[in-house]
Amino acid sequence: MAFRPLAISTRTGASAAISVVALVFAALAAVASRAEFGSGLGSADWAAIRFTAMQALLSALISTLLAIPVARALARRRFWGRGVLVTLLGAPFILPVIVAVLGLLAVFGRAGWLNAGLSAIGMPTVSIYGLHGVVLAHVFFNLPLATRLLLQAWHTLPAERFRLAAQLNLTPRAVFLSLEWPMLRQIVPGVAALIFVICLTSFAVALTLGGGPRATTIELAIYQAFRFDFDLSRAALLSLVQLGLAGGAAVLALWIIPSVSLGGGRDRPLRRWDARGGWQRIPDILAIGTGAAFLLLPLCAVVWRGLLGLPATPTSVWLAAGTSIGVALTSVVILLALALPLAGWIASARQGGIEGVGLFGLAASPLMIGTGWFILINPVADPFALALPVTALVNALMGLPFVLRILVPPLRDTVQVYGRLSQSLGLQGWPLWRWVILPRLRPQIGFAAGLTGALSMGDLGVIALFADPDRTTLPLQMYRLMGSYQMEAASGAALILLGLSLGIFWAFDKGGRWHADA
Repeated sequence: MAFRPLAISTRTGASAAISVVALVFAALAAVASRAEFGSGLGSADWAAIRFTAMQALLSALISTLLAIPVARALARRRFWGRGVLVTLLGAPFILPVIVAVLGLLAVFGRAGWLNAGLSAIGMPTVSIYGLHGVVLAHVFFNLPLATRLLLQAWHTLPAERFRLAAQLNLTPRAVFLSLEWPMLRQIVPGVAALIFVICLTSFAVALTLGGGPRATTIELAIYQAFRFDFDLSRAALLSLVQLGLAGGAAVLALWIIPSVSLGGGRDRPLRRWDARGGWQRIPDILAIGTGAAFLLLPLCAVVWRGLLGLPATPTSVWLAAGTSIGVALTSVVILLALALPLAGWIASARQGGIEGVGLFGLAASPLMIGTGWFILINPVADPFALALPVTALVNALMGLPFVLRILVPPLRDTVQVYGRLSQSLGLQGWPLWRWVILPRLRPQIGFAAGLTGALSMGDLGVIALFADPDRTTLPLQMYRLMGSYQMEAASGAALILLGLSLGIFWAFDKGGRWHADA
């Protein structure tokens, strides 16, 4: 008996894909309708474009170059706590941006630990605001990401090649040039390009550390044109420039990655005979120690100052925390409603091109989507009354590409293993999901939901456009406290936000893995 490929949620998957495309293109069309191309861009707008490209380029280069020695040291060394450190390298991805900024201010700010030490020895202090502050914050977020990606690439090198290098008694420099350098040529351009695109659409970092007109990104210029001047034409034109710049960078990233074959191996545990020398441990220790300190010191500062600032936390912070929890849970519901049928359609399709539908949300910046939907809603309803639903929707769209990467591979394996049996039993629709798919995807669904909830908890993007004093989330309330120089209360709010973000991630992730093997 012949079976056709099992189709999971073909109709609902197509509906989810159409919904994603329609939501993004509706915002894009609304933005384009308000853009007055004849008016052009002013000198300040071109300055923002140049600054955006410059800070993204510097952030990508510095993050990637610093990640190489850290990843190489982690690949060559085994020590107590290594697993915990590698796990912590993933923390900045779910760390609220505004919380990390407060931690960086505690360490590198005007009254931070670094300036206190410089003053104690009679040296001039430094300022974190401006280009170097924006780059510093982006390196803090993206250095761990680059390290994780490079470390995974190092683990793909066949152990047999290092065994052969040891038998040939190659020097550490020869091992690097013959084995590691070809891998870096393949991986580093893609990692740098990915970080470049991420930094192009950064908003909260520039909002808090920009430091004036000379340090304004395109995202921040969109926010200022919309929020302060209510110049929808200028905001729309800048949104189109942002979309073109980010899209062009993504295409360039695909074009510049060289095709270098690394060959295969027998998947043996990787041993590094070239790293046994005592003098070689010094640069590895320095790389790991410096990277760990750069990552952990701001987090420790957030916890320490947050504990001291909790008594000064006003009631508005707790009300905003409740609002943020509601927005995060709504984002999770919207995301799962889109991601599950879309992932089922992608996993059962013969061609993988439809997987690109999930990238639409990442191609456009949150502020561009928010601006477009404000233009669409404004003639028929009060956009500020819909601030929270729009924020939840945009947050779900931003998390969709990452969640599809989590769900599609195990779902595709489920289709291959259980597809014929399910067809022979006549399972389709909800019974198929209920008895076959959901039990096997529970851990991945829990992780995806936790990741989305944590990212939504810490988002400071669309809500900054729509919010009014009566509707605010915890990141926005924390930013307002920082703007009014209530730093103790802001520190307490940061600790609450950090705890809630990690708590939501842990709750969903743990819930997905609870009795998953039963």
